[in-house]
Amino acid sequence: MTTVSVTLPETKYDVLIDRGLLKQVGELVSKQWSARKIALVSDDNVAPLYQKQVAESLTSAGFDVHRYVFPAGETSKSLTVLADLARQMASDAFNRDDSVIALGGGVTGDLAGLLAASYMRGLSFIQIPTSLLAQVDSSVGGKTAVDLDNIKNIIGAFYEPDLVIVDPDTLATMKQRDLVEGYGEIVKTAALEGGDFWQLIETINSPADLITHSPELSARSIHYKASVVMADETESGTRQLLNFGHTIGHAVEALADGGLRHGEAVSIGTVAIMRVFENAGLAEKGITAKLRDRFAAVGLPVTDELLTSPLVLDKVKNDKKNRHGHLNLVYLTAIGQPKIKSIPSSEIASFLHLSVAD
Repeated sequence: MTTVSVTLPETKYDVLIDRGLLKQVGELVSKQWSARKIALVSDDNVAPLYQKQVAESLTSAGFDVHRYVFPAGETSKSLTVLADLARQMASDAFNRDDSVIALGGGVTGDLAGLLAASYMRGLSFIQIPTSLLAQVDSSVGGKTAVDLDNIKNIIGAFYEPDLVIVDPDTLATMKQRDLVEGYGEIVKTAALEGGDFWQLIETINSPADLITHSPELSARSIHYKASVVMADETESGTRQLLNFGHTIGHAVEALADGGLRHGEAVSIGTVAIMRVFENAGLAEKGITAKLRDRFAAVGLPVTDELLTSPLVLDKVKNDKKNRHGHLNLVYLTAIGQPKIKSIPSSEIASFLHLSVAD
C-alpha cells in the first residue's frame, strides 16, 4: 500500500492507495474514528455498485450507517441537493459527533464535502473516490463546492478530509469516457512536474494503459498535488499552478452546458492556452504538440468549436480567479517548468486574440 501524507498548519491526513482497499473500509475507518453515526453519500450510479458493500463493512466495524443517494451528474452540485441531504441528516438526528463519507466521483466529493463543512458548522469527513478524476485530483486538497446556475464551484469552502481511501479496482466498472476523463488532470499534473512523471505519461497510449498503471498514476498525481497544497492550502500563491489549463477549460465546459466532461475541458483548455504562449514566443517550440499528443493518445478531445465563440472571452474575464483587475494565467516554458503570467483584465482579449481556436 502507498501512503501519501498531507500535512497542513491545522490538520494532517493520509491518502491510502492500493487495490482491494474497498473491502477494508470498516477496518481503516475504525482506526481513524470512534463508533458514531455516518452519512454515506453516493450518486445513483455508484450506489448500486459499492454503497451496500461499504455500508456493511462500516457496520461490522461498529458504525451506524445511513445511506444517502442523489441523482448522478453535475446538475446535482447545487444548493437544492445540498439542502435535501442536510434535511435527511437532520431527520436522522445527526449531530456534531457524527461524520460524513463521500463514496463516488468528483461531484460526490464536492457535494458531500461541502455538506460536511456546513452541517452544524462542520462534521468530520472521509473521501472514498471511485473515479479516476476523483482519485488523482479532487479528493485531495480540501476544495468543496456546489455550482450556482451556470457558475461552476462558486459556493464552497476549503475543508480537508480526515482520510482518503483510493482503491484503483473501482475503475474497472467505469465506462471508457468516464475513465479517460480523469487523464486530463493527470497529464496536466505530469506536465507541471516533469521528470519521471512525464516519462511515465509518454508510455500511456490507450485507455487500457490507464487501468494498468492507475496505482502509480494516482500516487504520483496525489504526491505532486499534496506538495503544492501543503505549500499553499488556500490558493494564495503557488497552488494557482494547479489551475493550468482550467481558465479556458472552465469557460468551454460552461458553454458546453453538460456536453463536455471536466477532464475533457481541461485537455482542450491546456492545449489552447499553451498554443497562445507558444505563439507569443514564451514557451518552448513544439510543447503544444507534445501535450496534444499525450491527451489524444487515450482519446481526449484537444479542441472544440466553442473556442471560436466570443463568449469564451466573457467567461475568462469573469473567471473567479480574476483578482484585483488581473487574471493569472498558468503556462509552461517547458515540460516541468510552470510559470504564472498576470494579465490586466483590459488586455485579456488582445493577449488571447482568439488564437486558442487556431
